[in-house]
Amino acid sequence: MAKYKAPLHPDAPLLLNSHRRPMTRRELIAQGFVAGGITLAGGSLFSLLSPSALASLSTDISDKRAECGIASQGAGKIPFICFDLAGGANIAGSNVLVGQKGGQLDLLSAAGYSKQGLPAAMTPASSTTNFVDQTLGLAFHADSAMLKGIKTRVSVNTSLMTNGAVIAARSENDTGNNPHNPMYGINKAGADGSLLTLIGSVNSDSGGNSMSPAMMMDPEVRPTKIDNPGDVKGLIDVGDLVSLMSQQDTVSVMESMYRISDAKLKYVKTGTTRDAELKEMIRCGYIKSADIADRFGDPSSISVVADDNIVGPKGVFSQAEFDTDSEFRKTASVMKLVVNGYAGAGTITMGGFDYHTGDRITGEQRDERAGKCIGACLEYAARLNKPIMIYVFSDGSVFSNGMIDTNPAAGGKSQWTGDDQQTASAFFLVFNPTKRPILLGGTSSDPATITAAQSTHQQLGYMRASGDVETSSSPAANNVNLLVETVILNYMALHGEQGEFSNKFTRNGLGGSVMMDKLTAFQKICDGVIDKPVS
Repeated sequence: MAKYKAPLHPDAPLLLNSHRRPMTRRELIAQGFVAGGITLAGGSLFSLLSPSALASLSTDISDKRAECGIASQGAGKIPFICFDLAGGANIAGSNVLVGQKGGQLDLLSAAGYSKQGLPAAMTPASSTTNFVDQTLGLAFHADSAMLKGIKTRVSVNTSLMTNGAVIAARSENDTGNNPHNPMYGINKAGADGSLLTLIGSVNSDSGGNSMSPAMMMDPEVRPTKIDNPGDVKGLIDVGDLVSLMSQQDTVSVMESMYRISDAKLKYVKTGTTRDAELKEMIRCGYIKSADIADRFGDPSSISVVADDNIVGPKGVFSQAEFDTDSEFRKTASVMKLVVNGYAGAGTITMGGFDYHTGDRITGEQRDERAGKCIGACLEYAARLNKPIMIYVFSDGSVFSNGMIDTNPAAGGKSQWTGDDQQTASAFFLVFNPTKRPILLGGTSSDPATITAAQSTHQQLGYMRASGDVETSSSPAANNVNLLVETVILNYMALHGEQGEFSNKFTRNGLGGSVMMDKLTAFQKICDGVIDKPVS
């Protein structure tokens, strides 16, 4: 009777003979010795409650919030979440199809697919339909573990309103020097929340496993670490007043304090501009205190675990899996804040994706769990009737030598043998509650109607028949900095603001408008803000 290697638990650390013992934070995360965490990009310290849950600020107070820079609903941009799969996960071929110059379905050679973990019997060329799945618009391999995980979370309607694009782009294996993280750039493009600026799962300048491009970093919004739903709830502290009186009474007290202080400040003479600014800071301080009590007087209202759309019988996570899996709790914390507009964008770092362990199941399990987290974000946004952009990347990738994992649980796929940066890619998905996003130059969102010209917008850059990235296929193909710029360009294009890209990022390397059009996947889904959707 055949004996098969037992697959590793999704949270088990990876002890790889081809790597030295992990020593740095990045190495520990990549090999699963330390859990990945959370990054959020948002705005200032205010807005965790939905408008219906708020007390009512007096008109004379609420009218001054804008003057003090208090944004109750953030910047109104499309929520953005990226998944940093630390260690070099497989994306191309076995998960998202990446083809040659003609697009995703311009198929690679059998040897190319074998390198990407697909034996001859499971390549897209072996069947006209069985191994191509376009449920999400973007073409996945039908037996993709990541797609399988996504499908366990999203409804049929959410799938029909989702589309995506893949970017053929190599990045270095197992190194913290890949400037993959787009958070600072997304924030510069306009994404902002009403509670936080940037937060992250690890104490790094990017807040994630991969670093951010140096030219985009802003020390004023360096990420603060957050790990779980308890940290989310702990973000708000309105003091002891709310335990002594009602929320509305607390707000009234804060308002009275502002009025008394404002009246006294009128008798304080100001001799310089700095004096005037100081008086305004004092006034705004009292207004902000009243605003916090108004919107956050009931801290339980920001609870992740109390959100029926997140956890429980009707939630995207069952109570049991939520209680036992830290990756689900982490994902829930990010999407609660980002999708509700309390934060403008977020990064979820998931560790243990350096899974070339000589089998297939270890990687399949981790890919599927990542898919469940991605799908949960899509479905949560759908339930709140909000659009969302989800970006998935990893530092490097893996390859297979073609040897089949004979364990029946591996599904006939090939073992992952080692690291290979040449097979790397990244992708993003966009959900739009109004209608499925349409590719640039197209008139229909139906994958069956995509023309050859439109298909090159669904796949940015391309691979050689050998399964390697063609490094000259796009500016992003051989430069991670430009990969980040490409993602930001596409984020801005969803708002119809791609024309502002060169003004906001004056030293970008994407070229002129013609090249930028080639690097843009979708037509806009809103006019500047999500409150102005394109019909």
